[in-house]
Amino acid sequence: MKIDTIELGKYPVLLAPMEDVTDPAFRLMCKQFGADLVYTEFVSSDALIRQVNKSMQKLAICDEERPVAIQIYGRDVDSMTEAARIVEEVKPDIIDLNFGCPVKRVAGKGAGAGMLQNVPLMLDIVRSVVNAVKTPVTVKTRLGWDENSKIIVDLAEQLQDCGIKALTIHGRTRSQMYTGEADWTLIGEVKNNPRMHIPIIGNGDITTPERAKECFDCYGVDAVMIGRASFGRPWIFREVKHYLETGEHLPALTFDERMDILRDEVNQSIARLDEYRGILHIRRHLAATPLFKGLPDFKPLRIAMLRAETVKELFEIFEQIKKQYGQE
Repeated sequence: MKIDTIELGKYPVLLAPMEDVTDPAFRLMCKQFGADLVYTEFVSSDALIRQVNKSMQKLAICDEERPVAIQIYGRDVDSMTEAARIVEEVKPDIIDLNFGCPVKRVAGKGAGAGMLQNVPLMLDIVRSVVNAVKTPVTVKTRLGWDENSKIIVDLAEQLQDCGIKALTIHGRTRSQMYTGEADWTLIGEVKNNPRMHIPIIGNGDITTPERAKECFDCYGVDAVMIGRASFGRPWIFREVKHYLETGEHLPALTFDERMDILRDEVNQSIARLDEYRGILHIRRHLAATPLFKGLPDFKPLRIAMLRAETVKELFEIFEQIKKQYGQE
């Protein structure tokens, strides 16, 4: 599968853009475990134009993580177009437009998934950005605003006509947020529309190698995108890629090996930020990782782990966890 001239292989598995998650350290780790394309956290177009330092820092990419996409969001033509020009200066492989974020502070102001209520404006933004930059432009969106307005089949054609090079569809409406199950039937309908010729990337509830294969086989998508299932589990990309290519499961990492990977995540987060902020940042991964699911009497250690404020304190808890539940 190709996005413009970017070759991604037969069964591409992509890391979804996620706020406060897909920072440079985590993207590199997922790349090392086999992610074929990684995305930055989304960046506000208005903040880029104002050169807000925190937003400008999100444009930091390196050659080791390529191909890499930078994702931007906004709610008007001029700011999104100017932001795309700013982004192009750092030479990402792809510029992705976020029309899918459902959170109130974004969608409630008309950006992200809020654009699903103003399709003419969405299309104006896409056309303007495509015409303003030479970098391939892609879009990520949802099925529609709510159950009564699942517009994605027609919208996909309109977005394609604006000149985008690929479309990612999250199989939920904005109203669903992240609840319920992702509905891949409409993603498949878009992919099987004879008028569509750009790659279609499916997103939503890819949590196992088997589910990834099912989505390729049943819906015909060109790639799958993994989001929340990568929290505290960057090795999922290696598991999924191996299964897609061979039909077999890799030998499972031991508990201690997975704990060591989490330790690396902590160290990289601290190196990128500082000790205090790095630990705060990694807590989302530690809270969501399936590594600790089902461990007996784990609650006190979980609470201690998520309250730790120094790396010494956190790693002492890690050693206690390994001693109690690992192979050492």
